[in-house]
Amino acid sequence: MAETVLVTGGCGFIGTNFVRHMLEKYDHHIINLDKLTYAGDLENLQDIERDGRYTFVRGDIAVAADLERVFYRPIDVIVNFAAESHVDRSIIDPDTFIRTNINGTFNLLEMARKKKVKRFIQISTDEVYGSLGSHGAFREDTPLAPNSPYSASKTSADILAMAYFKTYGMPVLITRCSNNYGPYQFPEKLIPLMITNALADIELPVYGDGLNVRDWIHVKDHCAAIDLVLRKGEDGNIYNIGAGNEQTNIEIVRLVLEILGKPGSLIRFVKDRPGHDRRYAIDSGKITGSLGFRPSVDFAEGMRQTVQWYVENKGWWERIKTGAYLDYYEKMYGNR
Repeated sequence: MAETVLVTGGCGFIGTNFVRHMLEKYDHHIINLDKLTYAGDLENLQDIERDGRYTFVRGDIAVAADLERVFYRPIDVIVNFAAESHVDRSIIDPDTFIRTNINGTFNLLEMARKKKVKRFIQISTDEVYGSLGSHGAFREDTPLAPNSPYSASKTSADILAMAYFKTYGMPVLITRCSNNYGPYQFPEKLIPLMITNALADIELPVYGDGLNVRDWIHVKDHCAAIDLVLRKGEDGNIYNIGAGNEQTNIEIVRLVLEILGKPGSLIRFVKDRPGHDRRYAIDSGKITGSLGFRPSVDFAEGMRQTVQWYVENKGWWERIKTGAYLDYYEKMYGNR
């Protein structure tokens, strides 16, 4: 049976890929509510605008009136991607993160409660767990210990969402994923930043000693996992999503250069950012064991495909890396 699915933040990186995933697999009606901040791009979904199953609404989850405009029809499911998501930006502008990630999630939960939405998926992050030592991995019961304004705001939103499940019996689920990579990722994040800088033959800034470790998953696998949680997850549960691909930042950078045939001399180490978590790793045993999730994209092949996407879509990222982006870039990486 076709359902109406509200995807918030559907013009962002993961949201864009999720909208595409759902339209390819199902006959659901997808409503995409997006504020179109710097990281949201209508061009990402331009080719599906005439699909009768897809509706775009420009709006802000932190503005209750905008949500009222969306709920002109019954909504069966909400998948909340809408968030300010870059740690660096949260350090220089925390107010925006509190407004969107906490107040916006509250507005969305309230609307979902009043309208009796059948399922609410809160898309979170492994960063809520803080930093790991050299061993072990984050489990769903790992204590929450955020270290940046971004991760603190996402932690707050998770706790609020779970409170709605426990207090009101709302059908809430939370997913916490490791670092994503793939097409349409805004070039402030590590992998697209390194790819696009290398393609332009400009320096690749690497924080600290480059040995911070992240656990990487292709965005297509992440979207498939969210879909699985949506269909088979148990209300009130948290599901960690990972693919078991731990890499240091410098390994990622060198892989990008190797794929592109660019020299290592492009690497430039810069002053580390404040509160930079040393290592993340996801234990996805719960979603694997209870829901049968299996990532399908090999990391090496996924990286080659991702690099090729940026090669073939040069106009997309060149348009982005102008104006305000360059001001931000200089603030974060210049004069170090």
